[in-house]
Amino acid sequence: MKNLLILIIASALFLHFYPQPEVTEFYENKKKMLLDSFAEFSETKVRLKSDKILVDLKPKLEQFSVEEVEYLKKITLSKTSVSEFYEEYCKNKKRSIIFHSTNQTEVCKQISQYESML
Repeated sequence: MKNLLILIIASALFLHFYPQPEVTEFYENKKKMLLDSFAEFSETKVRLKSDKILVDLKPKLEQFSVEEVEYLKKITLSKTSVSEFYEEYCKNKKRSIIFHSTNQTEVCKQISQYESML
C-alpha cells in the first residue's frame, strides 16, 4: 500500500513538472467528457420544457401554415434544437425558408422570453 502511494505521488510530481502533451490531451478530453455528462445528468427539467414555446404559441397557430406548425413541433422537441434555432434565426436575424416573416418574428419573440433558461 505504501509503495502504491509513493508511485502515485511520484507520477503526479513527474507529470506536474514535466508535462506530456499526450497525457495532458487525454486528461482534458476525459475531463470534458466527465463535465458534460455531469451537466447532462444534473440538468433539471424545471428550467424549461422545450414544448413550452409550442404551448404558449397555441392560440396563434391558426395563422401558421401546416408546414410551419410541423417545423415548430420539430424545433420544440428538445432544448438544444430550440437553442440552435434561436441562435441561427433570431439572434443572427437570418431568414427561415419555412416560416413566414411575421410567424418567425412571433416564434423568436416567444423564445426570447425564455432565453435565459436555454
